[in-house]
Amino acid sequence: MKWWPSRKRDVDLELELRSDLDLEEEEQRDRGLTPEEARHAALRAFGNPALIREQTRAIWSWNWLESLARDLRFSLRTLRRTPAFTVIAILVMALGIGANVALFTVVRGVLLKPLPFQDPDRLVMLYESGLHENDTVAYNTVSGGVYAEWKKQNQSFSSLALARGSRVGLSGSGGQLSEKLDSAELSWDLLRTLGVQPALGRDYSQADDSPAASATVLLSWGLWKRRFGGDPAILNQKIYLDSQPYTVIGIMPAWFNFPDSSTQLWTSVYHDRPEEQMTSFSIHMLSVVGRLKPGVSAAQGAADLSLISRRIHDAHLNDPFVFRSASSRPLLDDIVGDIKKPLYVLLEATCCLLLIACLNVANLLVARAAARRKELAIRTALGGGWLRLMRERLLESLLLSAAGGALGLLLAFAALQWLTRIRQDMSRVDSIHIDGMVAAFTVGIIVLCALFSGLITAFSASDKRILSALHEASRSVSDGSARATLRKVLLAIEVGLTVVLLIGAGLLLKSYERLRSADMGCITQNVLTMHLGLPDARYPKPAQRANFFDTLLARVRGLPGVDAAGFVTVAPGQGYWGDWGFTIVEHPLLPQGSGLSANKLWADSKYFASMGIPLRRGRTFAFGKRLDAANEVIISQAFASQYFPGEDPVGKHINALLRHHTAEVVGIVGDTRSVIGEKPLPMMYFPLDAGVETVGTLVVRSSHNVEQYALPVERIVAEMDSDLPVSDVLTMNQLLGKSTLDQSFNTTLLVAFAILSLVLAAVGLFGVMSYIAAQRTTEIGIRIALGAKREHVMQKMLLDGMRPAVFGLVVGLAASLAAGRLMRDLLYEIKPLDPAVFAAVAATLLAVAAFACTVPAWRASRLDPMQALRAE
Repeated sequence: MKWWPSRKRDVDLELELRSDLDLEEEEQRDRGLTPEEARHAALRAFGNPALIREQTRAIWSWNWLESLARDLRFSLRTLRRTPAFTVIAILVMALGIGANVALFTVVRGVLLKPLPFQDPDRLVMLYESGLHENDTVAYNTVSGGVYAEWKKQNQSFSSLALARGSRVGLSGSGGQLSEKLDSAELSWDLLRTLGVQPALGRDYSQADDSPAASATVLLSWGLWKRRFGGDPAILNQKIYLDSQPYTVIGIMPAWFNFPDSSTQLWTSVYHDRPEEQMTSFSIHMLSVVGRLKPGVSAAQGAADLSLISRRIHDAHLNDPFVFRSASSRPLLDDIVGDIKKPLYVLLEATCCLLLIACLNVANLLVARAAARRKELAIRTALGGGWLRLMRERLLESLLLSAAGGALGLLLAFAALQWLTRIRQDMSRVDSIHIDGMVAAFTVGIIVLCALFSGLITAFSASDKRILSALHEASRSVSDGSARATLRKVLLAIEVGLTVVLLIGAGLLLKSYERLRSADMGCITQNVLTMHLGLPDARYPKPAQRANFFDTLLARVRGLPGVDAAGFVTVAPGQGYWGDWGFTIVEHPLLPQGSGLSANKLWADSKYFASMGIPLRRGRTFAFGKRLDAANEVIISQAFASQYFPGEDPVGKHINALLRHHTAEVVGIVGDTRSVIGEKPLPMMYFPLDAGVETVGTLVVRSSHNVEQYALPVERIVAEMDSDLPVSDVLTMNQLLGKSTLDQSFNTTLLVAFAILSLVLAAVGLFGVMSYIAAQRTTEIGIRIALGAKREHVMQKMLLDGMRPAVFGLVVGLAASLAAGRLMRDLLYEIKPLDPAVFAAVAATLLAVAAFACTVPAWRASRLDPMQALRAE
């Protein structure tokens, strides 16, 4: 029977019921009853035919589906009757679900999705650690000598390989301009360690990775397409990097961008780096990737390497810059860097936003169910089961959540398109996309939201006191205390979560403002920076380098409107360049194993005045001292305070260990920050006229629009060397903005989520107050008719709405105390319990809550008593 068509099945059931009823009626007539009496007796004996039909259909396999379809149609009709409510609820759900889906997609793509390498869980990044005996675990780059010993002696890794970020100039050809590219130098076995092969061409061989080998290069897929038109003929052809010929041996897959998302080509590290760097135990500049043997943990691998490092350290006690141990972390953690915690904070914020949206919709549904209490009571009295009515409530919630989820998925897709377009610098941005897992997550979120909102609504309408519900008019008296309390609790929780988001956003916003206003120790307004580097192949002699920079600076300073210009290895805010070990000639020898180090830079004599870096004592570099005669050094205030406490450094001598060069301290300048938000490092500036440095940043200052000088300066460089690329042309403000892009992005998103939560809370307060006012129309009309003042009515309604808001504010402020501590690492120069932020959030929320409650309260106080009574 269960496979019969529905109509034929119903006809057969009706015929069978009629036949059984006729037989029963015939038996009653045989007992001597009249036909009419027999009919009634047969019906009494047979039972309710309608109930029998329902029970019979319940046995059939598809009855539940038909019943569900009827309930679904009823829920759709119910929602269509209140279009304003339906649209608001769908939009609220769409915002909450869309934000969650978008952030989940980002977190999954960046943090949770495995790296696209072979057995990525066995890949770790290795570091040197423990420069001093009691140092905590640190993550320092590795020296070439230590790497060679690790590779030779370890028992825990199936392979170790090297990588080092770099930058090279790609010479122009065929009318193309030269350009500066981010590159990486790698050992021949790096790709094998990762389990990656070129898409075209071949991988490096061990023969390619030596100083005597021919120079070879691997191109990224993007560079191959953009610069060479995707022509396979580029394989085995020569291109010029820093004016030296390199043979293209392969094209990497489109997804491969190790070790950084901006890397566009790869060269051989042992070919490109000087032998003294690759064999030194104290020049730390290499990143080491290790593949653990099966069954070996990362901790065991690090312990194995630490034993090797300890033996190396003990054999070089006279070198203070040889580390004692090794440390490691998963390769994924190294690639994603510091973005891990901010992303999880943002994901938690979207979860709060989703919960606020669910509470908002649940509150609206509860208020709506209270307004329909009489209708539900009538349906219950007519035989409607409680489970059937609950199912209808859940279906309504599911329809709202499904519609909101579909719209939210579209919003998430648009948000992800925007994100991947503006944040190409983000680690693993190419892994961020909507796939089957994200779709399943969306479905799960929809179901959870439907259950959360629907169950709250269903249980709020589960009062089985039918008679009392039928006696009360739907608009005449205030709702039951239990339902009123539930709505207030939901509102209070919603407001509390909103407070937590607002305070988190306020703390990040204030922290970001402090960060951007941090004193860099130099002028940041109307300063233009641009990076350039001289290829060793064309500028092998110190005199050539010094002459180039002298000529360049003289011509730039001669441009009309240029107030000052200078040159330095890296400008403030551009990051950490590197340090040198040194000794102070006039100081006693340090104990064995102890050493001094400071950040080293090269600058011209007018750089400090150009950047507004104050000269604290002494002078700048002497004019005319060039090349070997340039034996002077200028130190920063932090350097003087740390290494010359209580004495005058001017006139003392510093011996730079790596250069084997002694320089006289001629001046002390103010501190500058290498990285915005970090403490100034001890710095020593050597003269650019020594002809040692080949790369750096040109700074140009003008009282006019400084950006207008970018093109004239580039023309000057092109006239001096047509194959010399100029890159990173940024004002100081743009440079600092770029260096704080992560903080700006995180702050912007959290502020956006906080504003959305505030809007949702306001909508929730407004919607619930409007429902309450509509439900109590008759009561309010009676009060006004009996002489109650309209001001008192408005005040009472306003207080009813503000009570849960105030309670939620108190709870939210308490919860924010704990949430603020979790964000401590993300804050700069402010405390998690910042009084100004807490006060501003409290004032803002109270103002918004008062506004959201005022409009419904004012409308209620303006009711015409006669119209309200007639409506009943």
